[in-house]
Amino acid sequence: QVQLVESGGGLVQAGASLRLSCAASGRTFSTYSMGWFRQAPGKEREFVAAISGNGARIYYADSVKGRFTISRDNAKNTMYLQMNSLKPEDTAVYYCAADQLLRLAVNYHYWGQGTQVTVSS
Repeated sequence: QVQLVESGGGLVQAGASLRLSCAASGRTFSTYSMGWFRQAPGKEREFVAAISGNGARIYYADSVKGRFTISRDNAKNTMYLQMNSLKPEDTAVYYCAADQLLRLAVNYHYWGQGTQVTVSS
């Protein structure tokens, strides 16, 4: 069982930066691949970024490549999403997710409750 708690969301202007955190419970954090997803109003949840358990494999959605950076600190049971050059279209609820397999789709086993990111123009 893994429990995930996101934090770090907020309201920022276009061009600003935010760093999201995802704190995980349990002593086996490093065995889980982790992902960030987002869901805007009226839209389906979409993949943002994913990272393998040891951080060796990282994937990004084309829409965030070059602006967002996913990372993890297994000693702290925490994953991060550094978001730079934010755009209004990045506005969404951001969710972190965990699974034994590295996935680029929404079928992760464990999910956090989400944190709101709002980017004003």
